[in-house]
Amino acid sequence: MTASEPQIITVGTGDRARRIATIAAPAARPGAPGLLWLIGLKSDMGSTKAEALAEWTAARGLGFTRFDYSGHGQSGGAFEEATISDWLEESCAVFRQLTHGPQVLVGSSTGAHLALLLLRRLMVAHPEDARRVLGLVLVAPAWDLTELMWDQLPEDARARILTEGQWMRPSAYDPVGYPITKRFIEDGKDHLFKGANFDPGRPVLLLQGAEDRDVPIAHARALKTVLAGDRVRITEVADGEHRLSRPQDLDKLYALIDEVLVFV
Repeated sequence: MTASEPQIITVGTGDRARRIATIAAPAARPGAPGLLWLIGLKSDMGSTKAEALAEWTAARGLGFTRFDYSGHGQSGGAFEEATISDWLEESCAVFRQLTHGPQVLVGSSTGAHLALLLLRRLMVAHPEDARRVLGLVLVAPAWDLTELMWDQLPEDARARILTEGQWMRPSAYDPVGYPITKRFIEDGKDHLFKGANFDPGRPVLLLQGAEDRDVPIAHARALKTVLAGDRVRITEVADGEHRLSRPQDLDKLYALIDEVLVFV
């Protein structure tokens, strides 16, 4: 089996068991640091940024672990049946089962929200694993994802979600669009940071495009006031949009990761 061929782990039990596709490239030496990549909504672990990070980490002897959430990419499950709770459970399982040594959590958009949730879960439930997290690097962070979604929805979409249970959201990245379900929105209320006074206890470095229409720059900036501990720093890209996958954007991403790796 090659490093690029996915391995499957099972997360959950009974009728909630999900087959999660993962790729875990080990660090060049035992105990060397690695990255855990958390994908954006409706993305997958073969995206431009993921492949670029795979090459970048390999050239430096770093570990690199990535996976598809349930309902995404090569993993099992239906997107419309998934929730933030499911994706958090999967993120925690991948981190604890497949990563070793110090880790940087790197998340894009929805993945940035999950990186924060993962750290918070580890700090409470698995403090020995939390100590392995050096810091977070977040691209276009859609923190408090479901609240951000809800605030952006038109009134008729909200009404359809509440009365019919779901609404198909148009997407510039998917011609079919994707469903937003009432269950997904309600589950998200259990995974909010605003008002929670959460202190990550390590650096949280943000990369945010000023031209982002999916995650407005004001939303990213607000994370500095939401997280306790004065750990957040934002690098703003004046002409950057949501994906931030251009070579110059990737160079900025690598530089932020290097800043966190200094703490090894």
